[in-house]
Amino acid sequence: MGTATGTYGGRSAQERRAERCERFLAAGLELFGAGPGYRASSVTALCEAAGLSTRQFYEEFRNLEDVLARLHLRVNDLTEQEVVRALADAAADGFEQRVTVVLRAYVTAVTRDPRRLRITFVEIVGVSAALERQRLLRRARWVELILAEAAAAAARGEIAPRDHRIAATAFIGAVNGLLHDWTAGQFEATLDQVVDELTGLLLGAVRPRERRAAPAAPKASPDGR
Repeated sequence: MGTATGTYGGRSAQERRAERCERFLAAGLELFGAGPGYRASSVTALCEAAGLSTRQFYEEFRNLEDVLARLHLRVNDLTEQEVVRALADAAADGFEQRVTVVLRAYVTAVTRDPRRLRITFVEIVGVSAALERQRLLRRARWVELILAEAAAAAARGEIAPRDHRIAATAFIGAVNGLLHDWTAGQFEATLDQVVDELTGLLLGAVRPRERRAAPAAPKASPDGR
């Protein structure tokens, strides 16, 4: 099937396709993030929500999973952009201050729109092998960001140098679980409380732990027992 390349209504074919794509993504954000969810949605329902035809849908996407994948990447990109900006603004701060600033930026960005939060932490999980790889790759990017910050802090003498990969990976899992439960109403807390808790977790994870002393051997009783 050929694709129109001329202008119509003052807009090029490329501009019209971009607009249609955005309408599909906006409809997907609403259906998957606030409506019945990805698994309970269909291409037909998405097209009705977008006010477009199924023919137009298949010009932009292969299937509904493509829409979810695109939304997941977009939500992560938007959050990452805010975190990178926060890092740049806190360039002159010490490690603990940078951690607090970055975590506040992350938590604020990821919880600003409950639809984005649901797509990132709920709808994307367990859909397919391809989406699971995408989810893990994006998680790995957050781990690498923490590792880069820890390495820079170690180079400045703010923390002891060591391999922080296990700690960073565990922390990202804790962040995901905490934010999911918080926004789902499992407990009450303010944004400041959540940021403070996460800051304490991360600082505790990257700082060296005191070696635990071996438990003392039990003393023998006078009768040798």
